[in-house]
Amino acid sequence: MKALSSRVVRGLPVGAVISTCDNSGAKILKIFGVKGHTTRKGRLPAAGVGDLVLASVQKGKPDIRKTVVFAVIVRQKKEYRRFDGTRIKFADNSAVVLKDDKGNPQGTIFKGAIAKEACERFPGISKIAKIIV
Repeated sequence: MKALSSRVVRGLPVGAVISTCDNSGAKILKIFGVKGHTTRKGRLPAAGVGDLVLASVQKGKPDIRKTVVFAVIVRQKKEYRRFDGTRIKFADNSAVVLKDDKGNPQGTIFKGAIAKEACERFPGISKIAKIIV
């Protein structure tokens, strides 16, 4: 994975329930693992914008419910700072469901803005995104 161009605060710990912003069939995801994240003993792993997470589908179409999927966090409420000094925060926490851990999205349409950090790390998401902030 490519390094990020900002200092993203990890605002979504394991157990967080987030919505999806694509048309993959999943509506609500619950994070249960963060790929490539190690932490101190006793501390919950957490994810931020641009992180690859393992999540279970809580609500959605019956064929995708109760399955484990890879997802990328594309928006978070907790503000983070870019190296040019700007601070970015979104109105909601949201993710995009992936087909595999390579970064190919399962959906074909994204609703809302997508963070630039997620697009830098996963080029498959940037091809489909209409609004990149």
